Amino acid sequence: MLRAVASGSLGRGEHGWLDSHFHFSFAEYYNPENINFGVLRVLNDDIVLPGTGFDTHPHQNMEIISYVIEGALSHADSMGNEQTLTRGQVQYMSAGTGVLHSEYNHGTVPLRFLQIWIFADANEYPPQYGGQRFRWEDRIDTWLPLATGTDNQDSAAPIKVHQDINAYASYLTTDTSLPFAVAKGRQAYLVVAEGKARVDGIGLHARDAIEITEQDVTVTAEEDAHIVVIEMPLDEQSAQGNH
Repeated sequence: MLRAVASGSLGRGEHGWLDSHFHFSFAEYYNPENINFGVLRVLNDDIVLPGTGFDTHPHQNMEIISYVIEGALSHADSMGNEQTLTRGQVQYMSAGTGVLHSEYNHGTVPLRFLQIWIFADANEYPPQYGGQRFRWEDRIDTWLPLATGTDNQDSAAPIKVHQDINAYASYLTTDTSLPFAVAKGRQAYLVVAEGKARVDGIGLHARDAIEITEQDVTVTAEEDAHIVVIEMPLDEQSAQGNH
């Protein structure tokens, strides 16, 4: 089963320094029929102006992945971690029992990144932080494994999260096609961050997404397309076409 999510249907948060597109209910955007997709609770497409950012704030019992699309994301947290990541690189934080952190754009151009929150498989894990500097060329016309569950020993993904998910990125060049398998009992949420693509004939533009449920698909770039996908266990609401 496929269900397209048009960028025009996303929630919005505009605050001058921050322009956010919300794939699921978050902050000022609330839709009781669009709270989550399985274990995927938040997917925000954030643009942060230079010299601004998110001041220090708390998180707890959530697995957080930040994927940088453009610009530079600078992180600092109460565990003493400080790091700046750029295009195609990924930050991971397991909030667990609780952590404070901030995210800033100290650069001279706008920062755009995907903020992804995933329900942890249990509460009260010790907090963890990690940043991964993936090579850009390793995602061109292929699926680059970004993150996987801590119990998945078969995945090449270097980031391990406390949930049974698999996250990938790809930069598909024009007219290139890639298969993506979603097995029985699984579902996936695919986002076109940049460019244009088709998923089994369904056209997607930048910021559009598609829900894929128990179905193998083919993704084809109509123009160079930057794609992020999170694959996860099926939940009954998604199977029925509801969130």
